[in-house]
Amino acid sequence: MSAQFPVARPRRLRRNPALRRMVAGTRLHAADLILPVFVKEGISEPNPVASMPGVLQHTRDSVRKAAREAAEAGVGGLILFGIPAVKDARGSAADDPDGILQVALREVNAEVGDSIVVMADTCLDEFTDNGHCGILTPSGDVDNDATLERYASIAVAQAAAGSQMVAPSGMMDGQVGVIRAALDGAGYGNIPILAYSAKYASAFFGPFREAAECAPQFGDRSTHQQDPAGPLEEALREVRLDLAEGADAVMVKPALAYLDVITRFRDEVDVPVAAYQVSGEYAMIEAAAANGWVDRDRMIMESLVSIKRAGADLILTYWATEVARRL
Repeated sequence: MSAQFPVARPRRLRRNPALRRMVAGTRLHAADLILPVFVKEGISEPNPVASMPGVLQHTRDSVRKAAREAAEAGVGGLILFGIPAVKDARGSAADDPDGILQVALREVNAEVGDSIVVMADTCLDEFTDNGHCGILTPSGDVDNDATLERYASIAVAQAAAGSQMVAPSGMMDGQVGVIRAALDGAGYGNIPILAYSAKYASAFFGPFREAAECAPQFGDRSTHQQDPAGPLEEALREVRLDLAEGADAVMVKPALAYLDVITRFRDEVDVPVAAYQVSGEYAMIEAAAANGWVDRDRMIMESLVSIKRAGADLILTYWATEVARRL
């Protein structure tokens, strides 16, 4: 039985910064953080993303600089998103050995691959002219199984270009198993898969679609991404399927609106759990801070601590380098 007030006074352990730091139950480390980075083909200067202040569409030169800065700050990893100059219905540039993503992977890995985990988003929406995550049927639906063939080819191309981990984000049924088989068959059995196991059809993705130039030209992604109002058991079923297919780590995306899902994943699985603090989460804090409504630095740290406390081992965040320096 614990003592009661006035003998018990929890405030004693909150009395000064040194005490609070000593007993803190949630600790962020720079190595927990993964920096999402956009690299665009055919530009000579980095392009600022209007809806995400401080985020850029990088050139090949500036993406290497961003990677060096992240590595020097102690960031654990970075994930590359490529924006090609030419798009088509099958996303041909996605697995082109000379496509922007593969070129950037080779160059970034050569630059910092010994000190930071260089990984790639394994999807099609940045590469298709319709903005969808897969191959479309004549009626305009995403063809799950035809898309899997493309994902397998993309994952192998990324591994060949030096990606140290692949991260399939399209939410196609069976994507992890098909990618695992393709990687193993091509001699890349040592490349781990970070599965987007619970990715919701979320309004929080809006600014990302400007940054990656991947807004759907018609329709939406609600047929394959999870319903925000869907049952928690659906997310747990997805993660169990991904693990059965060979996922090495799993992800929840977005983060702040789905802390309960992060917690259940952490309770259920025995692999690392990642959470993606997405573009809308970033943009809201930056916009509120720009208007003087919130304390920017405190909001950033509090949001990240909450994701960590919910159970995330890894956090993808656009503030990764800044926060790592602070830590």
